[in-house]
Amino acid sequence: MLNRLNHPGAPSVSQMPVAEGKSVQQTVELLTRKLEMLGAEKQGTFCVDCETYHTAASTLGSQGQAGKLMYVMHNSEYPLSCFALFENGPWLIADTNFDVLMVKLKGFFQSAKASKIETRGTRYQYCDFLVKVGTVTMGPSARGISVEVEYGPCVVASDCWSLLLEFLQSFLGSHTPGAPAVFGNRHDAVYGPADTMIQYMELFNKIRKQQQVPVAGIR
Repeated sequence: MLNRLNHPGAPSVSQMPVAEGKSVQQTVELLTRKLEMLGAEKQGTFCVDCETYHTAASTLGSQGQAGKLMYVMHNSEYPLSCFALFENGPWLIADTNFDVLMVKLKGFFQSAKASKIETRGTRYQYCDFLVKVGTVTMGPSARGISVEVEYGPCVVASDCWSLLLEFLQSFLGSHTPGAPAVFGNRHDAVYGPADTMIQYMELFNKIRKQQQVPVAGIR
């Protein structure tokens, strides 16, 4: 039930470290100021959220099996859709009634406590690039910064990574990320919305694992 009017390009999603001596919000402001100085224009806001479900103990039997984690996600670019992903696959795209279905499936999947994580921020348009800089939060606390950059005219990752890299370097400098793993997995394939959500799932899990250290300590 995808309803974005234009087909997405092949975005890169990455984490921006918090600047030394700055807060998460101050670093976000530094980034957005750089974008505005380049000539990027604000184009509304965005939100991506993720809730974790684990396999119910009653379904695992007595074999000592490890339960699977499922990530139920939403993206404001696709307001009529819901994404459900397992790490390392598989995944599915459903309509928003999937959230209601998860309540009915509580005998099989249970929501992990305090697992909700999301990123919210401003969308910017710069020529053919769509840029989203977001503050990642868990509960009331800011935990990190997400940066998504999409080159609209291209839907094959291998054809546009060099352009994305050049643009990312223009405002991320030494913090420019390497090519996303999903680009390698889908080298010559047409990129789709689920590929973006896989990148956000990986980013959120990375940020969750960093919570043993203060956010300000991330470099």
